[in-house]
Amino acid sequence: MAVMNAKEIMDLIPNRYPILFIDRVDEMVPGESIVATKNVTINEEYFQGHFPGNPVMPGVLIIESMAQVASILILKTPQFENKTAYLGSIKNAKFRRMVEPGDVLTFKVTMDKIRDRTGSVSCVAYVGDEKCCETKLTFIVDKNERTK
Repeated sequence: MAVMNAKEIMDLIPNRYPILFIDRVDEMVPGESIVATKNVTINEEYFQGHFPGNPVMPGVLIIESMAQVASILILKTPQFENKTAYLGSIKNAKFRRMVEPGDVLTFKVTMDKIRDRTGSVSCVAYVGDEKCCETKLTFIVDKNERTK
């Protein structure tokens, strides 16, 4: 059973269709770790132009998906509730496997450091048991309260 469904995710982060990529959060320990899922379908708009005839999910969208999962983790940390997290840096991104329609991406993100207004995380994306992408991300959290 999901810890957070799509509606609850949209209540937390500002992303919306067509740029909301996370379908559900499966596990979470606020401030420590999170596991989330994205079902990759042929109906996704980017497949029309990202290699027609050989659809492959763009690597930048895999990174964006990991950033969305990481922002959920950061914003569920008590000191950052009702804030907005912005991507600050991407380090050591590695792509290991192509992601195609029909794949189910599982994202595992762990908190590395948290400071006054920043957080850094380690992210790994899997298709089944196979690692397809990994990176380290840094976030800057807006000091102002988020309005809905």
